[in-house]
Amino acid sequence: MLIFFLIVFTIYAAANTYIFIKGYRLFPEGRSSIIYTISFLVAASMFIAGKILERNHSGIISDILNVAGGFWLAYMLYAVLLYALSDIGFFTLRSTRLVHEGVLTDFRKWRFIGVNLLTVAVMVAGFINALSPVVKEYTVTTSGKIENEAGEVRIVAVSDIHLGSTIRRRSMKKLQGMIDSLKPEMVLLLGDIIDGEIGPVLRHDLLSSFSCPPCREGVYGITGNHEYIGGIDKTASYIRSRGIRLLEDEVVRTPSGITLIGRTDRDSFRFSQRSRKSLTDLMDMTYSGGPLIVMDHQPLSIDESVSNGIDLHLSGHTHNGQIWPLSLIITGMYEVPYGYRKMDNTHIIVSSGYGLWGPRVRVGSRPEVVLIRMVQSLEH
Repeated sequence: MLIFFLIVFTIYAAANTYIFIKGYRLFPEGRSSIIYTISFLVAASMFIAGKILERNHSGIISDILNVAGGFWLAYMLYAVLLYALSDIGFFTLRSTRLVHEGVLTDFRKWRFIGVNLLTVAVMVAGFINALSPVVKEYTVTTSGKIENEAGEVRIVAVSDIHLGSTIRRRSMKKLQGMIDSLKPEMVLLLGDIIDGEIGPVLRHDLLSSFSCPPCREGVYGITGNHEYIGGIDKTASYIRSRGIRLLEDEVVRTPSGITLIGRTDRDSFRFSQRSRKSLTDLMDMTYSGGPLIVMDHQPLSIDESVSNGIDLHLSGHTHNGQIWPLSLIITGMYEVPYGYRKMDNTHIIVSSGYGLWGPRVRVGSRPEVVLIRMVQSLEH
């Protein structure tokens, strides 16, 4: 963990230094350069300061710092990309003698203006997009017997809500309205229900507005990696206190005969030295005859679900990259980074998530609630 944080901090510091230098060259020595330096240092330190303060004393100030610092993360990403592209373009033109050194000062000024205007425009569009969740619908067939007259079950799956300083009561009310309108018989929360520290969630009791409309199959959840950041015991206790059955390497059978396998997040050992059970071990606790659904926050053990004959594998975690071009990295990291795929007889769905981490910005991905119609095949 220490090595991981050192790497992240080094990248963060390097990116901010790069952006700072690009702007600093435009301000003359004296009051202007001092104001620019102080303003930049305040903006660049907000996210880190917010996380530290939230851990020790959660309050309105830590909330503001987290939200503002999150937007700075988005600014930092796009400013680095645009400055780097402009550097490459300028040096290419200069090497081919299409431009000369005399235009460098004007180039730096207009680049500074252009980079900031374009970055802000992308962030505003991404902010509006992040506030506009959609419903993604899938129909999957199963050879398992569904024990009701319709021979199907309506399931709503929601991943990565990230309740905390950024995703708060208003977002939960919107989510509740979406769930109510979909009339599910079962609701599944696929991890990262809580963003990290439990303080902001407890202060506003952010799950108090969450409930399931008459759901005969129940409401179930699993842990994600973020549930461990603020302490899994406190976080899990709060989630359970709000009527959500949290499955930590547990197997349950719902009234319609569906077997739910809720896997503990794979990062549990890194945070709490608790190793999760293998899917093979969990299969020994399953019930025969009905459909098998695996809930596993990170889509890194899909092969286990396929080899064990699971009907439906559900994951989240990736946010579908959340902010382009991070989606390109996600695509290279995961076999199924987002969406639907079928492998052998296993249906795989990876959600982009309802909430987000860091900036309240989505570029190239949409927040979503997943509606799944699980239908018994006609062979039964």
